Amino acid sequence: MTITTTRGYADLRPLMSAMTGDEKHDVAATSTLDVLWVLYDQVLSVDPQRTDDPDRDRFLLSKGHGPMAFYAVLAAKGFLDPAELSCFGEFDSRLGFHPDRVLAPGVEIGSGSLGHGLPLGLGVVLGLRAQGRERPRVVVLVGDAELDEGSNHEAIQVAGRWGLGQLTTVVVDNRSSSTGWPGGIADRFAREGWAVHTVNGRDHGELRRALTDTRPDRPLAVVAEVEPKEL
Repeated sequence: MTITTTRGYADLRPLMSAMTGDEKHDVAATSTLDVLWVLYDQVLSVDPQRTDDPDRDRFLLSKGHGPMAFYAVLAAKGFLDPAELSCFGEFDSRLGFHPDRVLAPGVEIGSGSLGHGLPLGLGVVLGLRAQGRERPRVVVLVGDAELDEGSNHEAIQVAGRWGLGQLTTVVVDNRSSSTGWPGGIADRFAREGWAVHTVNGRDHGELRRALTDTRPDRPLAVVAEVEPKEL
């Protein structure tokens, strides 16, 4: 099915409002909204008519709880029919409370336990290189608290030491981490050899400039600071 859309950034919040039943994750969703929009509107090379293109960029949503913003952006960009958003979370809906790669068009991984996305992104880059595909980017979105998971520490180390320039990690920092590195996220990546930018996670210009400042021999980390999570 071909889906046509002319929706823009101003339509995202109305699209999100069509999805109900997971209000406890509203903050998790809205914290990612601007990063997701800039990625899909200005950065990623993806096409809703060719979701299986082997040379497409890959976006992996590791911060998969509260996916309303992700679904809204996918609908605005033609991957999903906006009318389908009202079925969010219902029985037999393709749009679950965590995205499912075998159900929703444009979704690259099925998320669940936090901490899996960055190691998966590392593996995707290595798989692409094994196929001789060195152009596609792999962008992983994680939350600051998610970096508490040990699997992320190992992925950060390996990607930096191996100089995996195809890999980008976006950390949406709403200061929800209790055991991580408050104010030190960028330093953690830099010490392992990553190129790093810390930006205002609501400023589209800053996000675009940071996300397009890639290096062939160094992975890129963009720390997108947003308003603190209300506890």
